[in-house]
Amino acid sequence: MVRTETPVCDFGRPAPEFRLPGVDGRTQALQDLRGPNGLLVMFICNHCPYVQAVRDRLIRDAAELKAYGINTVAIMSNDPTDYPEDSFANMKSIAAELKFPFPYLYDETQEVAKAFGAVCTPDFFGYDKDLKLQYRGRLDESRKQPVPNARRDLFEAMKQVARTGQGPKDQIPSMGCSIKWKEVNG
Repeated sequence: MVRTETPVCDFGRPAPEFRLPGVDGRTQALQDLRGPNGLLVMFICNHCPYVQAVRDRLIRDAAELKAYGINTVAIMSNDPTDYPEDSFANMKSIAAELKFPFPYLYDETQEVAKAFGAVCTPDFFGYDKDLKLQYRGRLDESRKQPVPNARRDLFEAMKQVARTGQGPKDQIPSMGCSIKWKEVNG
């Protein structure tokens, strides 16, 4: 497990287009997922202890952001060869067990993660209603252990995006396990 931090927010960068299969059997495209006030794209996986530590808060925040017109989607881009917990079958199990209130999509080719510039799990990309990047920060100050009364950085930032169309100027990077890229032969 290699700990990685996300780069700073590239404000205004457009969200890359994608079409990916979901654990619900539906193929989802970027344009189908956007909410009236924006979209939160999360790169997560099943095996990462950083993601496991925050899953309940991700579910809570995604459900609450819906009231602000912000939709959420989770994408799993890891190569499951060395991490079978991240297989599509296990993605289905986790999504059902935890009752994810958002689509959970599989980026088997890893092209979507590369297009976004995702580097770790969790990695958050918060977009405004025009799908321009406004947030690339952490969920909150917790890492693998919850911090009591932690400020909800991601939630507050996306509420601000819903209200004003702009994310906060100051953002603290997310931290997590590096994305498990496929071996390139040749």
